[in-house]
Amino acid sequence: MLLLGAVATEVTATMSLKAALAQPAFYAVVAVGYLASFLLLARVLRLGLPLGVAYGIWAALGVTATALLSAAVFGEPLTPVMLLGMALIVVGVLVVELGSDRARRAGAGVR
Repeated sequence: MLLLGAVATEVTATMSLKAALAQPAFYAVVAVGYLASFLLLARVLRLGLPLGVAYGIWAALGVTATALLSAAVFGEPLTPVMLLGMALIVVGVLVVELGSDRARRAGAGVR
């Protein structure tokens, strides 16, 4: 849940960055959102989730959510190639998670 919170606050900050170009008051949301996101991500790391996995999930979900929301909110393009790229990012993060899980089990003597 903390990691999802980190993603949500990062996406909110990024979307607010675009909004701040027209309404500078959104810069406050940008600053608070990024700070909250990094604090939540740090908490996730303190709880023991490996950095590569935590960052991969955070980045993949952030990129995907931001692209989808920017298309819906700001009318930015969303092409089939972009959707394929997002799918590849998600698959890549899943592969990293699988590799990390195997490494943890191998380190613990479990195969």
